[in-house]
Amino acid sequence: MKKKVRVIVIDDSALMRNLLTEIINEAPDLECVATAPDPLIAREKIRELNPDVITLDIEMPKMDGLEFLERLMRLKPTPVIMISSLTEQGSEAALRALELGAVDIIAKPKLDIVRGIQGYADDIREKIRCAAGAKVKPMFSSNVMPNNSADVVLPKVSRPILKTEKLIIVGASTGGTEALKEFLMPMPPDAPAILIAQHMPEMFTKSFANRLNTLCSITVKEAEHGERVLPGHAYIAPGHSHLLLGVSGANYVCHLSQGETVNRHRPSVDVLFRSVANLAGKNAIGVILTGMGKDGAAGMLEMKQAGAYNYAQDEASCVVFGMPKEAIALGGVHEVLPLKEISGRVLAFLTLHGGRNVRI
Repeated sequence: MKKKVRVIVIDDSALMRNLLTEIINEAPDLECVATAPDPLIAREKIRELNPDVITLDIEMPKMDGLEFLERLMRLKPTPVIMISSLTEQGSEAALRALELGAVDIIAKPKLDIVRGIQGYADDIREKIRCAAGAKVKPMFSSNVMPNNSADVVLPKVSRPILKTEKLIIVGASTGGTEALKEFLMPMPPDAPAILIAQHMPEMFTKSFANRLNTLCSITVKEAEHGERVLPGHAYIAPGHSHLLLGVSGANYVCHLSQGETVNRHRPSVDVLFRSVANLAGKNAIGVILTGMGKDGAAGMLEMKQAGAYNYAQDEASCVVFGMPKEAIALGGVHEVLPLKEISGRVLAFLTLHGGRNVRI
């Protein structure tokens, strides 16, 4: 019999502890082995029970979740899923937690917590399964730029776009927030427009885009419906909508859709990739990064068949080698590379094929 994934739930709310325990124990392959109302009590239970996964609230008495997570990742790295309220402050804290090494986020509803949490019980269980198999990365300071990043932060610029210009299209899921940061930070101001579908709850994507915008030479923003797609900009799909590439006259534009979920996701990487295959063809470069599941695999193959050149993150550098693995297996990928090499190879490809005006 397969060993169950053992989980400890840390939350100061007795209601949340009970709800999460019930959701976890409903699955035959998961088991909540303990709960704790604060990190100090949790610390002893973690030492005693050695769980496979921890769910951790952010706002708690005695020690907040971020401080506890930082200590945990230094002393006993363990896959952690953060529980955060759907507020701007909660979003900022959750993003900081991902930088500190948390694997994923569970959004805590502001109203009707019981119905809200139970409404995505399947997603919670899937996040826990995914976290159990995730690679917990060593913690590093978010103020230190990756060693493949640009030496000088250049000013942000924008200029008109022609439909013959290149586009960079990126899909990511679990572990993708840090992977996207490492991919985007080396991008120079003359980089082609970048469209991104990252699986992330609503309310988190705007904070995520704003945070990246402070770190990158390009402008990073949450995509808006109908806005013109410009070089030197990265557009992140809002957590509530699919992002598609559209055309208005001679210009590319962002198109947002709140249609049905695809591969259980909205935004879906497949939806973005397929729209790019239809409109951009050989002018697109596809990148698929760390993530759970298969979203993006079929769309990346369609991009390749339309003439795009595609890259996938390799297994060793992925937190979860799900989405890249599926895209590779389908035959949609030209090159498989460590995360730290992808930006440089994309920029070299662009220089070789007329996508940039300056040397690397």
